[in-house]
Amino acid sequence: MHILIYSYNYHPEPIGIAPLMTELAEGLVKRGHEVRVITGMPNYPEREIYDGYRGKWYINEQKNGVTIHRSYLRIKSKPNLVDRLLLELSFVFTSLPQGFKGERPDVIILTVPPLFGILPATLFGWLYNCPVVLNVQDILPEAAVRMGLLKNKWMIRILAALEKFGYQTAHTISVIADGFRENLVNKGVPVNKIVCIPNWVNVNFIYPLAKQNNSWISSHKLDGKFVVLYSGNIALTQGLETVIEAAICLRHIRDIVFVIVGESKALQRLQEYCLLHGADNVLLLPLQSREKLPEMLAASDVGLIVQKRNVISFNMPSKIPLLLASGRPIVGSVPATGTAAKAIELSGGGIIVEPESPDAMATAVYDLYMNPSLGTILGNAGRHFAEENYSLEQALDRYEGLLSHIVTNRKSTMGMLPKFNSKESVVDG
Repeated sequence: MHILIYSYNYHPEPIGIAPLMTELAEGLVKRGHEVRVITGMPNYPEREIYDGYRGKWYINEQKNGVTIHRSYLRIKSKPNLVDRLLLELSFVFTSLPQGFKGERPDVIILTVPPLFGILPATLFGWLYNCPVVLNVQDILPEAAVRMGLLKNKWMIRILAALEKFGYQTAHTISVIADGFRENLVNKGVPVNKIVCIPNWVNVNFIYPLAKQNNSWISSHKLDGKFVVLYSGNIALTQGLETVIEAAICLRHIRDIVFVIVGESKALQRLQEYCLLHGADNVLLLPLQSREKLPEMLAASDVGLIVQKRNVISFNMPSKIPLLLASGRPIVGSVPATGTAAKAIELSGGGIIVEPESPDAMATAVYDLYMNPSLGTILGNAGRHFAEENYSLEQALDRYEGLLSHIVTNRKSTMGMLPKFNSKESVVDG
C-alpha cells in the first residue's frame, strides 16, 4: 500500500505522539509498504525549532525507508491563544504543497490533535479519492475546556465544529481506549465507524534491565538509591507539585529519591517549588535522548503516572505501556474511574492512589520501598501484560489489517471494520 501519514509530531521529537508515529511508519515500511509522512519542523516539547531545521521552509528526508516531508511552523516559546491558532494554521498552509509530492496514496492516516490538520487531510482525501483514517490521541476541545486551558467561546465553537466535521468526513476513526469510543458514540458517531487500537511499546527496545552496572544510575549519582521516576510531558493536567509534596513526606528516608525528567522550562518552575518547600530529595533532569530511555527506566524502582482529579476520564497517557514494559511497578495518582486507572488495574502492574494526594502517593511509595517482593510481583505482571497486549508488533498487525481492509473494500459501505478477537477488545479499555 501507499500510505500517507499526516502528523504534526514525528522523529526526532523524544516524547508524546512522535515516537509512536515514527514506530508505526517505520514498522509498516518493514512490512513492505510505502510510507510518506507530512510533518512540521521538530519543536516539541520545548516549543523551539531544533537546530538544523530553524529558518527553513521545507526539508525532505529519508529515514529507515520512510519519506519525510517537513514544512515551516510559525511558533512562539510562550504562545497565547492567537499564537497557538497561527501555529496550527501555519502547518495547514505550509504543508499543502507537500501533499502533492510522491505517488497517490491509497489511504491517509491523520493524527489529532491538532484539530486543524483535519482540513488538509480531508482535502487530500477528496483530491486523491482515498479514505482518511482519523487517529484520535486526545479529544479536543473537550479536554482543554475541562482543564480550563481554553475559555474563548468563539474558539470553542470553531474547534467543536471542526471536530464534528472530522468525525463526519473520516472513513474510519481509530481511538486508543474504550473511553474514547464511548465519548464519540455519545456525540453521534456511528459505533461501526470506530476501531480501538491502544498505543503501543516496542517490547524489544524497552524491557526489564538490572540496576547493576547501569551507567545512567552512576552518571546521576543514584547508586544505592530507591528511585521514584516521573518522565515525560509536564503540563497542567499532571500537577507535579503532588510529586514534590510526596517527596517531602518521605524526606526522612535518605535512600528514597524522586526523579522528575521533563522539558527545561517546566523544570524551572518545579525547581522554584522544591527550593520553596525544602524538597532536597528531588532530582530534576532535562528530557533524555531516546537511546537512554531503557537505562533510565531500568534505573527506577517505581514509575509514576500523575493526573489531576479533574482530568477528563478518557485521558490515556502513552507512558503507561512504556512503564509496564520496563518491568517496574507503577503508582498511578489518577482518577479511579478514568481510563488510566482501568488500564493499570487490568495490567496488574501497579497501585492506584487518590489524585492530588501527596500522602496517598507517599504511602504507596513507602509500601513498595519496604516490600521489594511486592514491587517485583507488580513489575513482572506489568511486563507480561505489555508483552501480551501492548507490543508494537500487535499494533502493526492491527493497523496493517485495518488499512488493508479499508483499501480492499474502499467502495463498500463505510465502517465495515475487521473483527478483532475478544482478547484484543478486552485490553482496549
